[in-house]
Amino acid sequence: PLINIYKYPKTNSELSSQMLYGEKFEIIYKKENWLKIKTNYDNYTGYIENKKFLTNFNPKFKISKIKSKIFIIKKRKFKKTNKFLYFGSKIEIKNENKKFVEFEKNKWVKKIDLKKINHFEKNYCKIFRLFLNSKYLWGGKTVDGIDCSSLIQIYVHYNKIFFPRDTEDQINY
Repeated sequence: PLINIYKYPKTNSELSSQMLYGEKFEIIYKKENWLKIKTNYDNYTGYIENKKFLTNFNPKFKISKIKSKIFIIKKRKFKKTNKFLYFGSKIEIKNENKKFVEFEKNKWVKKIDLKKINHFEKNYCKIFRLFLNSKYLWGGKTVDGIDCSSLIQIYVHYNKIFFPRDTEDQINY
């Protein structure tokens, strides 16, 4: 649901930013168990751990709640997991029923937590209030930890408008 972007290819390196589920990136090069990447949205570069990533991804919906609980089907019933998709994460629907949508094999979220990808939220205060009482985390992009420049970027990114990631770049922009 979330991947850390580091300044250098090691987990004890400074956290530069994070990518939410559904954010696209290009691989610049591979170095052992690390990928140097550039995000498609804001051209942010850094290192992520080399894991299994989706290809051919065409999201049509986004998470509109601060956290959307991920469910699995076990014994024909929806069971909560301890994982979430965060506000602004983008998904492609693979399957659906009356109340849930499947975005990966046996990973489901509630339909009421979604908006169409082109939904525009005019009320920035509505979004900013979602993050009240969030802890500060340098490079963070979720309610579990967020920094000041990301809070601004999240609103405009949710509305599919470009805005730089870092404060200095935001000021210049």
